[in-house]
Amino acid sequence: MWLNYHHLHYFWAVARHGGVSAASRQLHTSAATISTQIKQLERSVGHDLFRRRGKVMELTEEGRTAFRYADEIFALGQELLDALEGRASQPLRVGVADVMPKTLVQHILQPALDLDASVRLVCEEGHPDELLAALAVHRLDLVLSDAPIPSDVDVRAFNHVLGECEIVVFADPERARALRRGFPGSLDAVPFLLPGRRTVLRRTLDHWFDELGIQPVVAGEFDDGALLKVFGQAGHGAFAGPAAVAARIQELYGVEEVGRVEGRTERFYAITGERRI
Repeated sequence: MWLNYHHLHYFWAVARHGGVSAASRQLHTSAATISTQIKQLERSVGHDLFRRRGKVMELTEEGRTAFRYADEIFALGQELLDALEGRASQPLRVGVADVMPKTLVQHILQPALDLDASVRLVCEEGHPDELLAALAVHRLDLVLSDAPIPSDVDVRAFNHVLGECEIVVFADPERARALRRGFPGSLDAVPFLLPGRRTVLRRTLDHWFDELGIQPVVAGEFDDGALLKVFGQAGHGAFAGPAAVAARIQELYGVEEVGRVEGRTERFYAITGERRI
């Protein structure tokens, strides 16, 4: 089967602009021409790409798949034209594991935006397994994660340790002043906000508490680290974060450092796949 990219462009325009009439105005062609070419595309791929609901055209499941690919195809086409005209920005497509602290991600990626060459940063957040799958098909340039590639994930990729830092316990100012006395034992029976169970930080904290015989009151568990910090800012409990961005966390959330998790560190990784240069 040969794909007619002219037909695909008409399909993409209709899906992007929300209908044949809107697409015809953008493309300066008749609605009848667009409809005819989309029907030809549907016949060639063997699927209906749109379904009608009254006057509204909706993408079918196959249509949504086709639109995702078409979006990438025509974005790359525009990049090609920009490159040939000497005004291209280099896209850096980064997958960010949803467990990564957002302040740390900004800290890691900032140097890319400070380069003399124009870099267009494209960030996609998601579950690490989904991001590694996207890396495997070269839809991403790298993945930032708090853990290396799991041994049971069949992706040919490479781990690069970006850095290692201490873990800091934070709390709102009033609670922090009280908890500094006798830390870390002072955390026993105190409200604590914990990251989600699938994070490396959560496992590290659980082991640390067990070793010291400390039993904090679990006031909340959060997959979203930013939301966790907002609750900490509001005084709902102490929480932990990476020392690399401790000053930034204190500035953003108005919290103070209570103490350091002795003997424990947190590592962060950039994961890259094999790519054709």
